[in-house]
Amino acid sequence: MSIRVLVVDDQTIVRAGFAMILGAQPDIAVVGEAEDGEQAVALARRYHPDVVLMDVRMPRLDGIAATRRLVGTADGGAPRVLILTTFDLDAYVYDALRAGASGFLLKDVTRDELVAAVRVIAAGDALLAPSVTRRLIREFAERSPAAVGATPEALLTLTPREREVLTLVASGLSNTEIGAALSVSDHTVKTHVAHLLAKLGLRDRVQAVVLAYESGLVRPGRG
Repeated sequence: MSIRVLVVDDQTIVRAGFAMILGAQPDIAVVGEAEDGEQAVALARRYHPDVVLMDVRMPRLDGIAATRRLVGTADGGAPRVLILTTFDLDAYVYDALRAGASGFLLKDVTRDELVAAVRVIAAGDALLAPSVTRRLIREFAERSPAAVGATPEALLTLTPREREVLTLVASGLSNTEIGAALSVSDHTVKTHVAHLLAKLGLRDRVQAVVLAYESGLVRPGRG
């Protein structure tokens, strides 16, 4: 089945460009385009996309508020949100991750990177591998109003190895990189990640990263 995508951006030419690139893929169907958050929420409820490619700064309802509404869908059919940002300009990316976004892309993304990102997000993974993502996570974690050092009780249910894996995930490492660091297989890493997500009641790696920083397990500038 095709990956159903909703493209959201207040710039017509940008929106059309992304839609054209994605729509040309045999496994991706662009089900709609929206110019602001209000339209995005309405169209998502109508067309039930798998992935929403979401701009941050838009009129009426910004991308963060729209993400919060979409991810909070009560029926469990919420789409996965991929945020578009301009690295040095958007000081809201971390808020978007906290709102439930599954990752983010730079607006100068290449055609291949855009297509690959949509496929990654649709498959249930989080877009956290690029080094730029690591820098962003650290920068916005540093700005988080959360009280550093307040460890949720759920973290106490993790085994020492699961806590170690969580720390490496929060540093932006891929499963392969984590496996190399711990001298274990990719499959073993995937198993640890699945277990820690289940124990913590988290949906994906992005939420794990947010929790790791907000709980104080990982501090900005470390990892």
